[in-house]
Amino acid sequence: MGKGLPARRVTVRSGEVVSSREERLRGWLFCGGGFLWLTVFVVGPLAAILAMGFSSRGDYGEIQWQWSFESYRRLGGVGELGFDPVYPLILFRTLGVAMATTLGCVVCGMPFAFFIAGFKGHRRTAALMGVMIPFWTNLLIRTYAWQILMAPQGPLTVVARAFGWVGEGDALYPGLFAVYLCLVCDFIPFMVLPLYASVEKVNWALADAARDLGAGEISVFWHAVLPQIRAGLAAGSLLVFLPALGQFVIPDLLGGARTVLLGNLVQQQFVQGRDWPFGAAIASVCLALVALGLALLSRLQPASEAAQNRIGSEERHEGWVG
Repeated sequence: MGKGLPARRVTVRSGEVVSSREERLRGWLFCGGGFLWLTVFVVGPLAAILAMGFSSRGDYGEIQWQWSFESYRRLGGVGELGFDPVYPLILFRTLGVAMATTLGCVVCGMPFAFFIAGFKGHRRTAALMGVMIPFWTNLLIRTYAWQILMAPQGPLTVVARAFGWVGEGDALYPGLFAVYLCLVCDFIPFMVLPLYASVEKVNWALADAARDLGAGEISVFWHAVLPQIRAGLAAGSLLVFLPALGQFVIPDLLGGARTVLLGNLVQQQFVQGRDWPFGAAIASVCLALVALGLALLSRLQPASEAAQNRIGSEERHEGWVG
């Protein structure tokens, strides 16, 4: 190479000498279409929603592009006549429903995941197919089916009336209980499948060792089993919490006017109320909550992976010593 000429950085790929410029060009040719698609149809609309949340509504429902925090103050309960707790209550109710749904899915889904992991061969496949069967029908159809089951003469209402849980002539819906029941039953596959993926990899020798050392069943689960399934539990909780946070079909059909959640509020502002800046502000808050959940998951996964690696290294060490 001549003196004074800049050195060109090259890379050998499958026997071909490729410069860094050619490598970047090929990368853009392969990924540019997908990147452009995501930018136009995902990043662009999200940026528009975030910007719209800081605009204001005109007298006739039009959007006025004036920098304002009015929509966020309104969502926080600050109004022209003082503090109004309506929207903060909807926000806390949404968080409460999402957390209660996640807890219900954990309580119901964890034993089910261990139950499926105990099967072998075709029985395990059949059990997993049974978990996935609800995905074969539309969410709206399943919600209407719950309306039939919890109608005044529905089988669930008849059983509840026999135990005295509902009065004569009343039904289980509309109400908050119907919303909880439908959310848990619809989202439980999102909890069972990640949990099952972690449960089938559990090293039960650690549980046996803990029992030999005198630990009770609760201590065995807490110290020997739970650290091994923490990643699946975190992933399942996030997969349940985030959809439940923005759900509006189930609360609208089964909850009635007294169980309005953030998803219903967004739908009302964009479709019925013609207040797009306020709806965009609510959607931005939901996006912030989703981002917070993803951040928490990213912090939990390294800890779970470290625990798995530590367990694997201990196993290899014990095997080498033996």
